[in-house]
Amino acid sequence: MNRPWFQPFLAEAIGTFGLIFFGAGSIIMNEYTGGGVGLVGIALAHGVVLAVVITATAHISGGHINPAVTIGVWIGRKIEARMAVVYIAAPLLGAVVAAAFLAALFPAGAVDAASLGTPMLAGDVTIGTGIVIEAILTFFLVFTVFGTAVDPRATKLGGWAIGLVLVFAVLAGGPLTGAALNPARAFGPALVSGYWTGHIVYWAGPILGGIVAAAIYSRLLMPRTDATEAATAEE
Repeated sequence: MNRPWFQPFLAEAIGTFGLIFFGAGSIIMNEYTGGGVGLVGIALAHGVVLAVVITATAHISGGHINPAVTIGVWIGRKIEARMAVVYIAAPLLGAVVAAAFLAALFPAGAVDAASLGTPMLAGDVTIGTGIVIEAILTFFLVFTVFGTAVDPRATKLGGWAIGLVLVFAVLAGGPLTGAALNPARAFGPALVSGYWTGHIVYWAGPILGGIVAAAIYSRLLMPRTDATEAATAEE
């Protein structure tokens, strides 16, 4: 049976599993080691695993690994709406499965102390401020996706430029919001841990930032023929 959605779905789910398992896992290990991983280590864990899974899945699915990226790519008319639904569902599933594995395999005390690596707002950061921070961080993530992976003129760097954005985003925003930049990054651990405080931040911020980045790049920076051409999911 021909199922053109299955391979992209599986690639996106596996890629997101990796992001959550190693990204949230680094936060849990930071608790387990009494701060031994540190902010830099957490940032590198997130950025490097994202770079690797994007590079590994780019030729199969485009390596979105993020519903906010998918929505941005849809805004830029580079994916059809029905495939965008597939690309949004796959990371959410992968994130939940990864979070379940973390909860089952990692030390329970550290899992509880880290709230399973669920992104959370600092005590003095409001929901409104958190949304703006996540939007700005995700803007640069999606802008980089367009500039290095979507734009046909770009020098192809695999997922490494995109992964580096996540590194500096975690360094700058991690202590304030957790620097999720990705609804799936928050959803999987939140569903398994039950920690939903401020969860709207991790949907509203990344989606808003992704939409603005995609609109600016696709309308103002992309060659007209490429900005207006609808593409298939394989692109």
